[in-house]
Amino acid sequence: MTEPERAVGGYTFVLKQRILTGGVLALVALAAVFWLSVPHFALLTGLVIMFGAWEWANLAGVSHRAGKLVYTVLLSVLCVWDYNTDVPSLTLMGGALLWWVVAFVMVSQYPASANFCKSRLVRMLMGSLVLVPAWSAIVMLKIHHGPQAIVLLFLLVWAADVGAYVAGKNLGKRPLAKKVSPKKTIEGLLGGIAFSMLVAVVYGKFTHATVGREIVLVLLAMMVALISVLGDLLESLLKRERGIKDSSSLLPGHGGVMDRIDSLTAALPLFALALHFSV
Repeated sequence: MTEPERAVGGYTFVLKQRILTGGVLALVALAAVFWLSVPHFALLTGLVIMFGAWEWANLAGVSHRAGKLVYTVLLSVLCVWDYNTDVPSLTLMGGALLWWVVAFVMVSQYPASANFCKSRLVRMLMGSLVLVPAWSAIVMLKIHHGPQAIVLLFLLVWAADVGAYVAGKNLGKRPLAKKVSPKKTIEGLLGGIAFSMLVAVVYGKFTHATVGREIVLVLLAMMVALISVLGDLLESLLKRERGIKDSSSLLPGHGGVMDRIDSLTAALPLFALALHFSV
């Protein structure tokens, strides 16, 4: 077998892994959204967040298992505390959005902003600001807006990801954040936004939304697509600082849990807040 044939064979194998793993994850996610009660849904999504916390500890520079375990437990305690107290979810969502403004500055100013995240403690704090509000937001959506809202968010984020890949692959020329993620392009970003907005229009037609509601959905899709890219770029920045390609190798063909939910963690607080005030 020639070298090019080996390369093609390797690419095909990875692609099959990605499709299989992605399909299984999508089915599990949809089953959880529709069939699990709120407590069980909170528990399952909490477990996903804990896997993310374990990987984030590595992104933060924690190499020992004991340190990763302590960090994971601490974030799980924060989630349980949030679930069992009267902390206003909207306040937490608002605080999360302020954090994502800081994250935008970090990404846009990188590598000049690298000094800000050199501290292991700062990067661990960043993880709590990403993961805990995201978990709180998805539980909030399940309680107050039901499965339909969560599925809509999934569709918008997936559409933004697919649209960005297709547009970037075929039209991409101008780098979006060259120092953070060289392969991402402005054309890819625009393609992701367009595809996400298209999904919003189709969703509006399918649910017989009014014209005003359709406009809100399209604007929401645009905002979700934009902030989901920021979630991806923030993780790319931390992986670059850490010198790793993937957050872990837990998911065949996909890397780690954080590699799958980075866009979603950024989109969740914004989506939950926007849905609350637009209803």
